[in-house]
Amino acid sequence: MKSVVIHAEGQVRVEERPQPQINAEDEVLVKVISSGLCGSDIPRIFAHGAHYYPITLGHEFSGYVVSCGAAVTDLHPGDAVACVPLLPCFQCPQCEREYFSLCKHYQFVGSRSEGGHAEYVVVKRANLFALPADMPIEDGAFIEPITVGLHAFHLLGGCAGKNVIIVGAGTIGLLAMQGARELGARSITAIDINPQKLALAKTLGATQTFNSREMSARQIQAALADNQFDQLLLETAGTPQTVALSIDIAGSRAQLALVGTLHQDLTLTTSVFGQILRKELTITGSWMNYSGPWPGEEWQIAARLLTEKRLSLTPLIAHRGDAAHFAQAVEALQGAPMQGKILLQFS
Repeated sequence: MKSVVIHAEGQVRVEERPQPQINAEDEVLVKVISSGLCGSDIPRIFAHGAHYYPITLGHEFSGYVVSCGAAVTDLHPGDAVACVPLLPCFQCPQCEREYFSLCKHYQFVGSRSEGGHAEYVVVKRANLFALPADMPIEDGAFIEPITVGLHAFHLLGGCAGKNVIIVGAGTIGLLAMQGARELGARSITAIDINPQKLALAKTLGATQTFNSREMSARQIQAALADNQFDQLLLETAGTPQTVALSIDIAGSRAQLALVGTLHQDLTLTTSVFGQILRKELTITGSWMNYSGPWPGEEWQIAARLLTEKRLSLTPLIAHRGDAAHFAQAVEALQGAPMQGKILLQFS
């Protein structure tokens, strides 16, 4: 089978690998149809961030069941599935409370084991989410990134009736923005420094957009005066500047979910830190995308929104191609962030 393999020197190669085999009764063999590159994969490729090399990445994928181990009775050959990449231990104190994202003894598909950037992959039954029959199979590769924003909403009691502010209009931010639109947000604001991303946010339902390169935090906060209460902010860009900006622009008693992963140290000025106290902000860390019952309501909501065609995915795709073209597109990044989702597709 064809597999897109990452080597330690940052080389992305298409290689012929043996088709994996089921070796345990709770495993499932999946034929991959669509698999996305995640922003978290970039350091694994270009910054020696993988657990081992060579490795086949890929934790955002969908495909069809080929065969199942003896203990798997609720999936059958031909069933459409999407990857649920986390495999918690289900036994630690965190798992007992259904804090699955916080499991201390987890495995992870496409990071600690071989992933979906290959024609076939074997995973545990718990790593698969059955897709509705009327959902396009390719859309299943977006369920995992959709649930990232939905998990933050879950932690903060939902977004219905709230003024949602998305700081960072990348793929995660734009998916979260659309989710908020469909889940009853009162208003939706998108903030970024890229005019093209902000224009896209507007077409996808943002009530208003602000360019934080052109406007100061004080100016943005003033522009949000009519929506200064009942705010729910999602910081998805993952930079010290956008974390500080989120705190600065937040209204009184706003909720702030920190979703983006920082790759630099965060230092808050006394003025910015003071805003947390003076505004009585609620700041919540949001890690991964799971809750109970496994894998969580986030996954059910994402599947429903996709099946009902409530989310627009095509504008978020920068590249879609076979293994060779996918490898070329990934290598061309040279460690830079994606400007849209890069998808690997098998026939």
